[in-house]
Amino acid sequence: MASNFRPRRSVLYMPGSNERALEKAKGLAADALILDLEDAVSPDQKDIARAQVSAAVSGGGYGTRELVVRINDLDSPWGQEDLAAAIEVSPDAILVPKVSTASDIQIAEEMMTKADAPSSIKLWVMMETPLAMLNAKEIAAEAARLGGRLSCFVMGTNDLAKETGASLGGNREGMLAWLSLSVAAAKAYGIDVIDGVYNDFRDEAGFRFETEQGARLGMDGKTLIHPGQIDIANDVFSPAQEQIEWARKIIAAFENPENAGKGVITVEGRMVELLHAEMAKRTVAIADAITALQS
Repeated sequence: MASNFRPRRSVLYMPGSNERALEKAKGLAADALILDLEDAVSPDQKDIARAQVSAAVSGGGYGTRELVVRINDLDSPWGQEDLAAAIEVSPDAILVPKVSTASDIQIAEEMMTKADAPSSIKLWVMMETPLAMLNAKEIAAEAARLGGRLSCFVMGTNDLAKETGASLGGNREGMLAWLSLSVAAAKAYGIDVIDGVYNDFRDEAGFRFETEQGARLGMDGKTLIHPGQIDIANDVFSPAQEQIEWARKIIAAFENPENAGKGVITVEGRMVELLHAEMAKRTVAIADAITALQS
């Protein structure tokens, strides 16, 4: 796991129409950047944004940060051209909005295959419609299809609130069922899930609460709208040093020849099972990946 694991603690949206912001992002401590051609770009700026994002990705300079291009809806006037431009410059992933069914994934993948897109380009999808919530399992299952590119869900909580009338206030109780459902679907098929944005970037206490809530729900990171939110997200989604040390002890204990074949062992007076060993391996993989990213 450690060799190919990528931390996605902090995933920052950057408007594709803002060339200065795209340049500034090269020095930010976000794990991943979503170079946005959709919501953050007005219709009269779509062509400019597409050209600037293409130049930014092909020009490089972002280090080990994961680069994701969010295209416009494939049924929109800009979506297919966005997809073609993104394929040409080969970002780490392409984020498709307004996904509601598994067939939406299949259409995007077919278009990528026809365009000879490298297999290294993965698909992320916005989970932001009521129908997507009802079809979360079927959408996530596309990750298990032979040749499937799907690797990440991104929660679009603002759009969910808009489409359903559910409130983002009150500790997000109106969203918790959908967030948990999406986490379960994603984890069932081995893909990551990134929590939605927190809109008031000046409210650090509120942002930390919601980020910690997402971590407790099983999210792998949080999408951000402002660089000032990066440090908190990185902190919340990083394993604590004591967790890392305990995880290494569990792994070492199960690797001890005297414990070969055992499903349950005792480590420092505590009973641990094989499932704890798997959890420990993930904790160590996250920690190692974060260390590699920082160096």
